[in-house]
Amino acid sequence: MAEHDAVKTLDYKGLACPMPVVRISQEIGKVSVGQVVEVHTTDPGSLSDFPAWAKSTGQEIVESKQEPGLIRIFVRRKK
Repeated sequence: MAEHDAVKTLDYKGLACPMPVVRISQEIGKVSVGQVVEVHTTDPGSLSDFPAWAKSTGQEIVESKQEPGLIRIFVRRKK
């Protein structure tokens, strides 16, 4: 399995704010509570947008990793 046992990887590279958060909002309900989704994005705003989204929706950001040209965010569905 992938890091953090992600059940799905979502490719949002090239999407500008607020689209990565809009897309994760649509996708998070497709996995079971407790499962982790890995998001790949290139939007630097995602580093602040995702934690704000998670807080407002009751989800959990397990980890965020900034790599050259890529941001990886691991989201656990909490409800």
